[in-house]
Amino acid sequence: MSIISEHGFRLDGRRPAQIRNVNTRLGLNRNAEGSSYLEHGNTKVLCAVYGPYEGKASKRLEDRCAIVCQYSTTTFSGLERKNRPRGDRKSTEMSRLLEKAFESVILTESFPRSQIDIFCEVIQGDGSNLAACVNATSLALADAGIPMKGIASAATCGIVEGNPIVDLTSREETDLLPRVTLATICGRDEVVLVELHNRLHIDHLSVVMEAAKATCADVYECLAVVAQQHLKACAPILGN
Repeated sequence: MSIISEHGFRLDGRRPAQIRNVNTRLGLNRNAEGSSYLEHGNTKVLCAVYGPYEGKASKRLEDRCAIVCQYSTTTFSGLERKNRPRGDRKSTEMSRLLEKAFESVILTESFPRSQIDIFCEVIQGDGSNLAACVNATSLALADAGIPMKGIASAATCGIVEGNPIVDLTSREETDLLPRVTLATICGRDEVVLVELHNRLHIDHLSVVMEAAKATCADVYECLAVVAQQHLKACAPILGN
């Protein structure tokens, strides 16, 4: 099965450099300080942020805030049902990647001896799941009013016959396709997350990275508009 047709279209009808539609909603979970729902094509993610609050003594840091992330998937998120939607090796790895990324995004020194909990759940997974979680988390943190260096945006890109393709679906995330998930702050060159799957020839690395950076910038434009509109909607409530 060819990922790109002879006419230059992918399996879902997109061009190689075209991202899927992004739809979002903020403030859905009233019990959380911040929350978001994000649809990236058919990938759907819920995110909730709690804190900052005085964390457990075992995780308390004297000079900054501890970031704790939990990544999970619903049992029906993919084609195969999972008996363990969280706590398996992949979920643990995803959680650690999210923690490391947002430790670099959040101004953690503003909340010493405290903790922020981030919960991401993939309701429906259709590729680029980690990137969608990064984007949903950025919006949830913005909804919570937690100070950040900027909005983090992410994208998963691969390469086919020397040509980059962006925003991969689950059908494109095959075992043989090299792919990179990249996250940057405000769509600029400050990288906070890089994840590589499968072997990627060094000659193709710069091509994929440039495509991923450009896609992160495109995604950031979408997230920034959502955050600004949400802030304007909340301004009358805050009295500003």
